[in-house]
Amino acid sequence: MPSICIVGAQWGDEGKGKVVDLLAENAAVVARFQGGNNAGHTIVRGDEVFKFHLIPSGILYPGATCVIGNGVVIDPSVLIGEIDGLKERGVDVGNLRVSANAHVIMPYHLMLDHAGEAKLGKLEIGTTKRGIGPCYADKSARLGIRIQDLLDEKILKQKIMAALEPKKLMLRPFERDPALDLQAMTEQYLLYGHRLEQHIADTASLLHRALDDEQLVIFEGAQAALPASGAASARATSPRSGVWRRRTRRASAPGRSRPS
Repeated sequence: MPSICIVGAQWGDEGKGKVVDLLAENAAVVARFQGGNNAGHTIVRGDEVFKFHLIPSGILYPGATCVIGNGVVIDPSVLIGEIDGLKERGVDVGNLRVSANAHVIMPYHLMLDHAGEAKLGKLEIGTTKRGIGPCYADKSARLGIRIQDLLDEKILKQKIMAALEPKKLMLRPFERDPALDLQAMTEQYLLYGHRLEQHIADTASLLHRALDDEQLVIFEGAQAALPASGAASARATSPRSGVWRRRTRRASAPGRSRPS
C-alpha cells in the first residue's frame, strides 16, 4: 500500500491536522517527519481539546504506531510534558516511537535564537524563539546532539563540549547562566534520555517494514512550504498551529483556526 504524505503548500493553517485525523483511523503508522515544537495541531473531540507540538495526532488511535522521525528537532522537556499530559488524560502512549537519530534542542539553541532575533531588531525574522533554527544549524554543521546520545554520559558530554566551542563568542552574554554549566546540562539531559528510553527506536527500519508489509503509513507534516528555509519567502513568517474539531468518529466538521 502506498504511503500518504500530508504537507501544507501555503503558509500554514491549511487544515493538515484535520486531514491527518481523518486518515489516521485506518493507518498502521503515523509519522511526524520535520519541524519542531514551533508548530503543531489541535484536535477537538467533544469537550476535549488535545494540543500536539511534537507527538503525531494519530496517538489518539490506539491501533496506530506514532513515529517522531529523524527529521524532527526535539526539545525533550516539551516532549516529556506532552507524554505526561496524555497519560494523565488516559491516553496510551505505549505506541510512540522516537527516532534515535533525531536531533535535540539544547539550552544554548534557545539562547542563540533569542539573541539572534534581538540583534536583528526591526528586521527580526519572527521565529518562535524555541531554538529550532539554531538546532538545525548544528545538525547541518555536524555539531548536533542526537536522541541516542542522551543515553551515554561520556558521548553526551563530549558532544556538548564540541558544540559549544565555536559558539563561545555568541554565548558570551549568557556565560553566567547556570543552564550553560556543562555538568548540570549533561545530568539534566541524561535524565531526559532515561525518561524517553522506552520510546527510542530505529524508526527508519520500522517504517520500511510497515511499507514492505503494505500497511498504510501517513507522513504528518507540521510546517508549511512557504516559510521553509528553502523558500524565497523563508524570512516572512513562522508556522502557526491549526485546530481541527471532530464531532463524531466518521463525520467531519469544518475546522477553525486559533493559536495553541
